[in-house]
Amino acid sequence: MLPFPLAEPDDAAIEAGRKLFAGDTAFVKGVVAMDGLPPADRIEVCFAGRSNVGKSSLINALTGRRGMARASNTPGRTQEINYFTQGPEHYLVDLPGYGFANAPVKVVEKWQRLLKSYLAGRQTLRRAFVLIDARHGVKPVDDEIMGLLDKAAVTFEVVLTKADKVKAAEREAMLAQVRGALANHPAAFPQMVLTSSEKGAGIDSLRGIIATLV
Repeated sequence: MLPFPLAEPDDAAIEAGRKLFAGDTAFVKGVVAMDGLPPADRIEVCFAGRSNVGKSSLINALTGRRGMARASNTPGRTQEINYFTQGPEHYLVDLPGYGFANAPVKVVEKWQRLLKSYLAGRQTLRRAFVLIDARHGVKPVDDEIMGLLDKAAVTFEVVLTKADKVKAAEREAMLAQVRGALANHPAAFPQMVLTSSEKGAGIDSLRGIIATLV
């Protein structure tokens, strides 16, 4: 079997995901400093990725609530850690985009420091989902954030976004490139999720994965 196969949750996990995401989703707060984080009283998963990779669109697709997370074609719009509750036992966390951002340098540096502090210091964080644009594969800035997760001993799982934009003939080469990059990261969870927020591909699988984390 190839390393880092695409996720295939079983029927029980898919049903658990359906039930979890059928529950209420609510925006809690946007956090600009570590002392503003909500109580660490529930399972927490976060979504990290380069600016404009599709984090907000993915969260909207997961929750089935258009506009729950703000989506924009402008890189760097998310400049704080945005917390959402998903049912009574989960937080979904939308992290600031890393890499290029359409914002002043000092603002970018501030929220990049916040991002790194959060990843290294949130004890209730069960898994980080690192979003990779399937059209481009893993970039050096993605390797940097994965390296940070390695150092923080935070298990992360790659979610490939915008899979519908990749031609079938190019898919295997893209997957091979991502697998090769992940082989260098000990904190990488040994599977990936291939998604399209626009087409709904992989959303049920990702819901199931989140629902079965303990």
